[in-house]
Amino acid sequence: MRVFKSLVLLFLLPVVRGSMVQLKNGGYEDIIIAINPGLPEDGNIIRNIMDMVKEASTYLFNATKQRFFFKSVKIIIPLHWLPKDEYLSVKTESYDKADVIVANPFLKYGDDPYTLQYGGCGEKGRYIHFTPNFLLNDNLYNIYGSRGTKVFVHEWAHLRWGVFDEYNNNAPFYVSINSGNASVEATRCSASVTGKYIVQSTTRKCKYDQQTKLYEAGCKFVPDKTQNAPASIMYMQSLPSVSIVVEFCDQSTHNENATNMQNKMCNYHSTWEVIMNSSDFNNTSPINSARPPFETSFSLLQTKDRVVCLALDVSGSMAGGLIKGNTSNC
Repeated sequence: MRVFKSLVLLFLLPVVRGSMVQLKNGGYEDIIIAINPGLPEDGNIIRNIMDMVKEASTYLFNATKQRFFFKSVKIIIPLHWLPKDEYLSVKTESYDKADVIVANPFLKYGDDPYTLQYGGCGEKGRYIHFTPNFLLNDNLYNIYGSRGTKVFVHEWAHLRWGVFDEYNNNAPFYVSINSGNASVEATRCSASVTGKYIVQSTTRKCKYDQQTKLYEAGCKFVPDKTQNAPASIMYMQSLPSVSIVVEFCDQSTHNENATNMQNKMCNYHSTWEVIMNSSDFNNTSPINSARPPFETSFSLLQTKDRVVCLALDVSGSMAGGLIKGNTSNC
């Protein structure tokens, strides 16, 4: 009996595994996007996920100089959503192993997309979090930018390559010293990003104090909607698609003076330098193509109810012996 209990306990121990993503010839395969089991059914969530990733694949391909794209994605659908013929059964995939989750917002973040990062520079994150409202409400485009061409690639860079944001809402300005002259600059990358300094919630320009070298309280830097600077995805993902922001900051465009998490966590190295040092980069080569060689494919998975039957042999032939049993799926 003691052995039996040990086997049961061993069977019940949770198995914790990392991401199931594989990188083959530049294509990320087996990305798991899981919809939280508690969310009400809405097919638009699935459709918008697919549109987002397909759009992001081409954008990622160009941003990484024809090196990476999204080849295949598995979407886990909640058990209580109505089953459909195209829904396959999950195998080893699960919500706990997902690279991206769709779940209700945490109070701290609201509808802000974010990536849970435990590690340091260059270390993979745990998962990307999107809310249903972010995926369904097109009015949020003005706040977060395009889901595919900006937001998903921005978060994927956090998740896969361990880079960090190049903006800092807590320290939006820093003092720059040039030729002995001090001036206040907005925290941004690259420094060639243009914009206006306005008082928050107004259109009035900020007042600048020549003596203190500071802007007035409540001042905010608002990037121009149209930019000539092509970088950086880790700073300006919310700009409209008409902007030419299509690159990560590299050694030539990186702003080492900005008081942001990328500089703090990565010892003032640019995001592209961190990406180039990743195992992904070192194990791939550029693809000679204007577009990704494959369009993203999707598998829709749903957990099925599983019933297990226990059969016991209590016939006369077993009299005086152990009760014989076996389990099987019904």
